[in-house]
This record gives sequence, structure tokens and C-alpha cells, in this order.
Amino acid sequence: MSPQKKDKILIIDFGSQVTKLIARRVRELGVYSEVITPKELSFIKDYKSIKGIVLSGGPSTVTKKKFQTIPKKILFKGIPILGICYGLQLIAKLFGGKIKSSFKKREFGRAFILKKKKSDLIKNFFKKKEKAVWMSHQDAVVKLPKGFKAIASTSESKFTIIENTNKKIYGVQFHPEVTHSENGKQIFKNFVFSICKTKKMWNIEYQKLEIIKEIRNLVKKDKVICALSGGVDSSVVALLVNKAIRKNLVCIMVDTGLMRKNEFKHTYDILKKKYRLNIKLVNAEKFFFKKLKNTINPEKKRKIIGKLFIKIFEKEARKIKNVKFLAQGTLYPDIIESKSSTGSLTSKIKSHHNVGGLPKKMNLKLLEPLKEFFKDEVRILGNSLGLTKNISMKHPFPGPGLGIRVIGNITKEKIKILQEADHIFINELVKSNLYNKIWQAYAALLPVKTVGVMGDSRTYEYICLLRAVISEDGMTADYYHFPKSFIDKISTKIINNVNGINRVVYDITSKPPSTIELE
Repeated sequence: MSPQKKDKILIIDFGSQVTKLIARRVRELGVYSEVITPKELSFIKDYKSIKGIVLSGGPSTVTKKKFQTIPKKILFKGIPILGICYGLQLIAKLFGGKIKSSFKKREFGRAFILKKKKSDLIKNFFKKKEKAVWMSHQDAVVKLPKGFKAIASTSESKFTIIENTNKKIYGVQFHPEVTHSENGKQIFKNFVFSICKTKKMWNIEYQKLEIIKEIRNLVKKDKVICALSGGVDSSVVALLVNKAIRKNLVCIMVDTGLMRKNEFKHTYDILKKKYRLNIKLVNAEKFFFKKLKNTINPEKKRKIIGKLFIKIFEKEARKIKNVKFLAQGTLYPDIIESKSSTGSLTSKIKSHHNVGGLPKKMNLKLLEPLKEFFKDEVRILGNSLGLTKNISMKHPFPGPGLGIRVIGNITKEKIKILQEADHIFINELVKSNLYNKIWQAYAALLPVKTVGVMGDSRTYEYICLLRAVISEDGMTADYYHFPKSFIDKISTKIINNVNGINRVVYDITSKPPSTIELE
């Protein structure tokens, strides 16, 4: 284990859709964080490296007979604990407090909390007596356990921030991890440094050297094939592995037919010529379209695509011989989103094609050097490796490609229509200097045809949906507010230049309640 990972903040995920943001906030402070499910706690034998524990929010309720919990002994190990939302309620329950559900006094969205007492947890948090925060609960603590104090409250929730300094246990009813909570980062700063006494030891630049060393030690003289799509994640993996074992790396770029217009050739040229990577091209377009025929369910699409990729990589590995590892750009959020905290399907957001979509049995060992990193950390790694900004700052693009942006059944005709519309949209963003102001933008083809009038003739064609969001991390997002003139221009240009589309709509939904991708 890297010396920079010895001290960490452990985050117990109870199924909140913003748990990853907690890990992000801690990492931003220069401290390593790790997310696990309550079940995974049983595998921890040594707690020495754990300097603090955060209990996340979640959909469960402690007012029922059965609820998600943690072994009570963890509360008495002397490790500082911070409970968020459900985490606060769980702490109160385990120590003998009372919690009630109330549809009348529930709090969703913005709320104002009022400071009552001083606490290390809220140092420099309140610049005024009142602070706007983001709430999402209908359960509330109505009686504090013995030894706990109320630090702050709202008009609807008497115990919004609580503490037991003797036991080093704290709780907040709101979500400091989301950007909607004013100065929420200060809560984590106080918990991590003032209460947990951790030091800044998580440095991305240093991690680059550690990763290269770990790859070299793991792979030794074996050969590696790298799944290279041309996006930032797979490109960074390719450069890292190339630095570690240059002669024994073969990058495989698979043309699925589901990429953006001209993107496959463009990225191949850059990565081949500029970085001199050993790249083999595989044309599998017919293969993918055949297997995806009449598949409508998005989860099935992802799993089919994941399995097809593995089949191709294993086939190519047999041709190369002596290949033991498959390197791919799996990120930490991919792993978190693809596993359920409760074991239920409802708490799992979606299967990523490179995680939940993989077959159970594989002939190749996975090499995933980025599986502990968030997207912004990967961009930093890319920049330190000299990766061109055309790739390192590229918008996120799903592994299944346009296969999950053609909603419903996938056909070659639909993909071609979507490629043209998406090409116009992205090019106009670049021309208008808007591309780098947006976290992610894309066009999607809806499975609906509508009547239109073009040149005095009736048309019956598809609806093109445009989506553009601003975000810090992709976990929460808001739609980008385009000037009306830009929307007008894009709509006109798509309809005039793309046969098969006669209507353009713009998605103005935030995340949550929606996700960024449609499937």
C-alpha cells in the first residue's frame, strides 16, 4: 500500500445517491477516502489506518424493525464518526435516542439552520447566525441520546447538528457534500483536520509514480492489452501502462460503429502519431449491431456491450499470445455506481459496461490503475503525463457510446442520424466557446416520430433531444442556460441538415431527479 494511503477516512454507504460526493470532498482536502458498504465492514481486520468514519445518507428508515446498521462496537473504538442525514438518525438510534417519521414536518430542498452552541465541527461554518443548507429527509430525531448536545437547528428539525465530544461522534441532518449547502466543505475540513487529526497526504502527482511502479511490479514480463477508446480515462491508462512496460503493451481500439462522427479515426491518429502507442484496430461494427438488434432495455444493452468487448479482447489476446492482463479505464465512481449498498436493485444506479456489464468468467486478469480515482483526478493525471487537452478535457462519453443515446432499438440508420446531429451540436459548442464551460453535452435520438411540415410536405421523423449540463463532478448537475439565439441556431441547423429529424427539444432537468444520460 502506498504510504499516502495509510491514513484514510472511511465512508459507509447506506445507499445515498450522493455518497460519492463525500469521498470527493475529503479527497479535495488532500486526504485519501474510501467508500464501502455496511456488509464490507466485516472484512476489516485492522482499523489503525482509519482516522475517521463517515456514515452516509440513504433511503432506509430507522423507525422500522429492520434497518441498515453497523456493528455497535465500531462506535466505541475511539475513531471519530460523522453521521450525515440517515447517518445522524442511525447514531441517535444506536445510542438510545428517539426518531419519528413525519409527512407534515419533512424537509426537502433548501432549509435555514440556526447556530445554538460552539463546536469544533462548525468552526468558520457560520459566518452569520443562519446558514442555507440542502435537506432530504422526513425522519427526524425528536429526543437526543444521553451525552449528546444540539449544536444547530431549523424551524422543522430541532437537532440539525449534534455532537458527543467524549465519544468523538457528530451528526448533521443536512447534506454538506452537495454544492447546494453553503460552505458545506468547511464541515468536512473541520471533521478531517480538527477532529480526526489527519494530514494532507493524498497527492495526484505522487500517485502517478506509485501507479507506474505498481504496474511494473504486478505485470513483470507478462503482456498487457489495453482497451483504448480515445476518451480521457482509457488514454491515461494507456500512457501509464506504456510508461511502465512499453514493449509488452498492445492497445486495442474497437470500432463498434457506436462512436461519434469521425472520432474513432481522429483519436487514433493523435494517440498513434503523438504518443507512439502500439495500437491495433479492430472493426467490429457488424458484430455489435447484430448482437444489439431488438434490444430495448438499457441494462441489457450495457451488459451485451460489456460482454462483446471482452470477447473481442480475449480473441485478440490469443492472436498476440502470452497476454495475461486487460487494462481498462475503470474509475472509482463506476465501481460505486455498479454495486448496491443494500443488495437491492433500487439502490444500484446502473451497471457500467466495464464493471457490472462484464462476464463472470474471464480469461484475462483486469488491470485497472484508475479504479481509486475520480474523473477530475484522472484529468490531473493526464495533464502530468502530457496528454493533449483535446483528450484530457474531453467531455465524458459513455463506454457503450451512442448505443445508449439511441433510446430503444438500435439500427444503423438511427446511429447515422444521431452522429450527424451530435456532430453539429458539439461543433457549434466549440465554435461558440461554450464547450469548456459545460461538463457534458450530447444529442440523443428519442424512440418517437412526430408529424412535421417541410417544404409544404408532411414529414414523419424522429425527435432529437439535446442535453448540456454544468457540474463539478457529475454527481449533481444543472442544465446549461443557453441564450435563446444559440438554441434557435442549433435547432434550425440540425433540422435543415439532418434527414430523419424534424423536431429538436432541449432537456432542462437537473440531476437529481434525473441522471445525465438518458439510459
